Amino acid sequence: MTPPSPHRTRFALFAALLFGRWLAGPAVASDAPTVAPFALRDGDRVLFYGDSITDQNLYNAFVESFVLTRFPALQVSFRHAGWGGDSVGGGGGGKIDLRLQRDVIPYHPTVLTIMLGMNDGHYKALDPETLATYTAGYAHILDTIQPALPGLRCYLIQPSAYDDVTRAPLFAGGYNAVLIRFAQELAALAQSHHCQVVDFNTPVVNALTQAKVLDGLLAPKLIPDRIHPGPAIHLVMAAALLEAWNAPGVVTTVEIDAAQMRVPRAEFTHVALLAGADGLVWDQQDERLPMPMNREDSSIALADRVAGITPRLNRETLKVSGLAGGRYSLQIDGAAVGTFTATELAAGLNLALLNTPMARQADAVLLLALKHNRLHTVRWRAVEVGTAEITTEPVTRLRGQLMDEMDAEERDLIRDERARAQPASHHYELVATGT
Repeated sequence: MTPPSPHRTRFALFAALLFGRWLAGPAVASDAPTVAPFALRDGDRVLFYGDSITDQNLYNAFVESFVLTRFPALQVSFRHAGWGGDSVGGGGGGKIDLRLQRDVIPYHPTVLTIMLGMNDGHYKALDPETLATYTAGYAHILDTIQPALPGLRCYLIQPSAYDDVTRAPLFAGGYNAVLIRFAQELAALAQSHHCQVVDFNTPVVNALTQAKVLDGLLAPKLIPDRIHPGPAIHLVMAAALLEAWNAPGVVTTVEIDAAQMRVPRAEFTHVALLAGADGLVWDQQDERLPMPMNREDSSIALADRVAGITPRLNRETLKVSGLAGGRYSLQIDGAAVGTFTATELAAGLNLALLNTPMARQADAVLLLALKHNRLHTVRWRAVEVGTAEITTEPVTRLRGQLMDEMDAEERDLIRDERARAQPASHHYELVATGT
C-alpha cells in the first residue's frame, strides 16, 4: 500500500486540528528517563563488515529498516561489506588489508560492526595455533581501522551459532564450542581496544533449543546448512544488535476511555477523537512505524515466538475501555483489521501483530532496504572489484561512469526508503457488530 503523500498527511493533521479534539499533547517518551539513549546518532554512517552471514544481507537489512521506521527523523546511512568465505585474514575479496582499505575506510563509517569467526575455526576442533591466528588477525583489523577512523564506535559481534542443537555435533564438543571460544577472545579484544561486544551466539542457540521442543521438523530449517541462517534467525540476530544499541521496544501506546471520551495516554502519537454515528472514531498521527516482520512465514513466526522479539521490540498498544459489552470491528482507513470483544479491547491489543496499513508501510521500507543493498553489492562486487584488473582507458572510464550511475540509482532508492518510513495519518473506527 502506498502511503499518503506528505501534502495529504499535512492536510489531514490540519483538518483534525480544526474539526477534531486533540486530546493528546506531544508524545511522551515514558521509557526515556530510565533507559540508556539509542546508540545511533544523527549523521551516523553505519557499516556492517563480515563473512557470508553478513553477505546474506538480512540481519543488517532488518536493523536498517527498524532504525528508519522507529526513528524516521534520524539521518543515518547504512552500508554492508560482507564477503562469503572471509576470515580475519581476508578471503575471496582479497587479503584483509585490501579489504579494509577498499571496503571499509573509504566509506568513513562512524559506527562499524564486525562479525568474523565462522570460517576461522576451519570446522574442526580448536587447536592453539588456530586460536592464536584468530586473535592476532582480529587485533590487526582493529589496529588498522581505529587510527584511520578517529572516533569510530566499533561493535565486535561474537560469531553467530553453528547449529549443534537441532542436529548432533560432528565431533566431540561440537563446532559451536569453537565459536564460543572465539567469542571469549573478542571480549578481551573489545576491552583492550575500547569496543563494544554483541552476542549473537547465545540468543541463536536459545532460539534453536526452544524451537526444537516446539517444532522438531521446522527447527533444523532455521539454519538449513548449520552455518547460514534463514531469515528467521537473522531476525533473532538483528534483535540482539538492536537491543545492544538500546533500541526502544515501544512503537506507540494509546489508551482511550470511550465512556468519558478522553485519551488518558498517548505515547509517540497524537490522537483526535471525533464524533461517530455508530461507535468510536478517531484520527491518529503516529511518530513511528512497527518493525517489519512477515508472520505469514512459519519460520519467522516460530522464531518470534521462541525469542520473544515482538514483546521486546514491537509493542504497538491500543487499549479502549468503557465500551458496552459485545464485539467490535476495528477498522483503519476503512478496512477491517480484526474483530474483538470489549474485554479484549480493554485488556489491550498489540497492533503490530495485525495486518494494518502501518505494517504494510513498514514492509515496504524493508523491501527498499533489501533492494538498495543488492544494488550496492552488484556495483561493488561485479563492477568495482570484478573489473579492477582491467586497466585500459576505455574500461576504466566506463567503469567509473557505471559506478556513478549505480550510486545515483541507489541514492534514489534510499530517498524512497526514507520517504516510505515517514508515518502517515490514519482514520480509526470501532464499530459494534453485536454480541
